[in-house]
Amino acid sequence: METLEFQAEARQLLQLMVHSIYSNKDIFLRELISNASDALDKLRLATLQDGLEADASDLHIEIAADKEARTLTVRDNGIGMTRDEVVDLIGTIAKSGTAELLRKLKEAKESPELIGQFGVGFYSTFMVADQVTLVTRKAGTEGHGTRWESAGEGTFTIDDAPDAPVGTTVTVHLRPKDEEDALYDYTDEWKIKEIVKKYSDFISFPIKMGDDTLNSMKALWARPRSEVSDEEYHEFYRHISHDWSEPLEIINMRAEGTFEYEALLFLPSRAPHDLFQRDSARGLQLYVKRVFIMDDSRELIPDYLRFVKGVVDAADLSLNISREILQQDRHIQMIRRRLVKKVLSTIKDLLNNNPEKYATFWREFGRAVKEGLLNDHDNQKAILDVATFSSTAGSEPTTLAAYVERMKEGQEEIYFLTGESRSQVENSPHMEAFQAQGYEVLILTDPVDEIWVEAVPDYDGKKLQSIARGSVDLPSEKDTPEPEGDFAPLLGFLKERLEEQIKDVRLSHRLTTSAACLVSDADDITPTLEKMYRAMGQEGPRVKRILELNPNHPLVSGLRAAHERDASDEALPETAELLYGTALLAEGGDLDDPARFAKLLADRLARTV
Repeated sequence: METLEFQAEARQLLQLMVHSIYSNKDIFLRELISNASDALDKLRLATLQDGLEADASDLHIEIAADKEARTLTVRDNGIGMTRDEVVDLIGTIAKSGTAELLRKLKEAKESPELIGQFGVGFYSTFMVADQVTLVTRKAGTEGHGTRWESAGEGTFTIDDAPDAPVGTTVTVHLRPKDEEDALYDYTDEWKIKEIVKKYSDFISFPIKMGDDTLNSMKALWARPRSEVSDEEYHEFYRHISHDWSEPLEIINMRAEGTFEYEALLFLPSRAPHDLFQRDSARGLQLYVKRVFIMDDSRELIPDYLRFVKGVVDAADLSLNISREILQQDRHIQMIRRRLVKKVLSTIKDLLNNNPEKYATFWREFGRAVKEGLLNDHDNQKAILDVATFSSTAGSEPTTLAAYVERMKEGQEEIYFLTGESRSQVENSPHMEAFQAQGYEVLILTDPVDEIWVEAVPDYDGKKLQSIARGSVDLPSEKDTPEPEGDFAPLLGFLKERLEEQIKDVRLSHRLTTSAACLVSDADDITPTLEKMYRAMGQEGPRVKRILELNPNHPLVSGLRAAHERDASDEALPETAELLYGTALLAEGGDLDDPARFAKLLADRLARTV
């Protein structure tokens, strides 16, 4: 026998469990059943896909209670564990979230219900136990099993179990009943049945207690919607998603005919913390004729809908297909296309019929959905139809269809401006002429907006046009002098002086109050996009931009007059740098040499005092 210490974070989690961080202690039994069901799934999958020689003909879960000994035992004949797996999965919580999980547990009044995460859910037994004993043996291995035991005090013992059958048996040595502390007598048969019915009725394996089978085993997705309560759907969602919140929307699907399948999908009500992490779990559960094939099947749903949770149960897929073949299976591709269309149509229904739910959905997942505009060309229009954007037309987001309806007579383009925040965009010099003449501009502040606008040429025949790129042909209330007129010498001087920073200088049609702004050529990438590429290690030549001047601004007209009086004035080059720097700062850009800019500005201010 060997005595080992829990990993430090595991000890902290044990203490949190012992001090009842879960408000409902019944959860411990649900966690044990979920772990047992997972072990049965893994054994069945190993026999079907990996050729494991093991008896999978009578997979089940047994529950036994001993009132005199005050023990509750949950036994399965599933995949089992090796000694190393026991230490890894129970002695540590490295595979279940570690520090981030602990932080959330400490901050939350009621902890997450982490169904199916063996190394975490298993600890919930210590809410009700003085001691926990686990005996396990890995299927397909010869020799002995492993016996693990702990009182939850920071250490555990591990030893050989020569006569252990294949599977896992967990025996919980129960603490005395204390109903004031919501600690019930978990040896009572009625209590056990109540918990199984409430939390585990959908488990696809029989849960036996003596001669009785406690669960219905009928797949929830196979039952008519009218026969399933919202609570059953919510509990099933919590089981497959490890999310303790209620789902935002439930989607049932059934396809019959030459190719049959059923699907039960959920739109979550909040985004997981790892939504934008590459290694986060995503995908749907795949079953074939009620047989579990794989978890997190990414082939069933595109990455931009990775937040969708659920189950797909197909009737005609081969059970022995590999993951590589699965990716190319035409039936899988067919299911994927139909699931995407159904999810997008559901989002559209929320947009049209349930604005409150839609607002929640788009706030949590809109950024991810817009990723589909880059790589799902077949559904690009459908994604644009369900997307909403901030706009200068008001505080509420708008659809593109509503924007098109409000376009002014003669307007042929959908105007937008990207930036880091709404306030930055609204105060951008590029906005001035559009605001002055009442043109609506979309305010795009998500990082993905910088990219998808390049991939979407138009909407409903209307081109999407950045107001910070190319030339602007808005009607002007005042005549603007042509560059070859009075301002030509100044423009030439500025272009020569700032040739390292800019490609050209011209008079502006888009400025009304600011002195200057920077714009990109129609075919150039934006500075923000250039910065994103550099952050990803994709170095390239710096893209120079165009400096536009407001000829009606006192600074610009004064600069022109000063240049006419004395083109060799030593203050002119400094003024040119200040003019460029202020234009860069006004759009939220970064100065190449902030210290030099600050010194030039301070010196200039000092001369005016």
